[in-house]
Amino acid sequence: MVLEWEGILSSWAQPPGTAEQQRSENTVRAIRNAIDGSSPLRARRIMPFVQGSYRNRVTVRRDSDVNVGVMCHDAFLPQYPRGMTHADFGNTDSQYSFSQFKDELEKALVLHFGRTSVARGNKSLTVREHTNRVEADVTPFFEFRDYENKTPYVQYVAGVALFTDGGKRIENYPEQLLPYWPSIPLHYENGIAKNRETLRRFKGVVRILKRLRNTIAESGNNMVQSVPGYLIECLTWNVPNQEFLRDSLCARVQAVLAYVWSNTREDSLCNSWCEVDNTKYLFHWTQPWTREAAHAFADAALRYLGMQTR
Repeated sequence: MVLEWEGILSSWAQPPGTAEQQRSENTVRAIRNAIDGSSPLRARRIMPFVQGSYRNRVTVRRDSDVNVGVMCHDAFLPQYPRGMTHADFGNTDSQYSFSQFKDELEKALVLHFGRTSVARGNKSLTVREHTNRVEADVTPFFEFRDYENKTPYVQYVAGVALFTDGGKRIENYPEQLLPYWPSIPLHYENGIAKNRETLRRFKGVVRILKRLRNTIAESGNNMVQSVPGYLIECLTWNVPNQEFLRDSLCARVQAVLAYVWSNTREDSLCNSWCEVDNTKYLFHWTQPWTREAAHAFADAALRYLGMQTR
């Protein structure tokens, strides 16, 4: 049984094939062309960038849609320390609103792809799949500056932020996108470092666990189906590097899952865990997932593989 799983896990560790990669690249190129074809957006400082599992090289076949961020850095959204305002930092209010930016981005995509191919969501704009491209979520962002989360060496931590159509602000820290941002490693850089420190095994294990999640879900486990791939990536990132250095894939996957299982039994065991950006707490009350869901996923995965918990 171990030999059988070793072969399956080895295939699951691989990234999507060349053809699927090409369709993803076609999608990104088409979205960039749509932005370049918009007169209002050409007048702005706009930076499209690939984010999510495609950018971080942890995509699996079933989850191969592309996430493209479109950041306008004519303006930024700030987070100030309590009792302080933009005047304390020499900043001024922008006249360009986030809602106007999202509207202009939607018009650009509709002009390029057609109204029936573009759907507006609460956070993102979805460009539907076509013959030569995969489905894409296109998310507008402003630059984000967190003056509260500063280190002794920088004035702010930089990232991106959006407002949902319902008015909620959401911040992310995908990677160092602009040269003037403080050189603090964010999600992309931390993922590369983790992969290097684990002898290029971290990202392969993430892909394995995402494929395992999909396989268990297909067997009818609705709880596992609701566990997002992003959470799986973050859980794996919090596992110590030595757990990835076992001799076989079966041993590595068991060690990673057992560590997650053991350390998500209680809040106190994982309340300091962060997302891969090493900035946002993984189990903060604002997150769309829970520690209990993470523990249940690890438990179901170990049981499905016929492995024992510690």
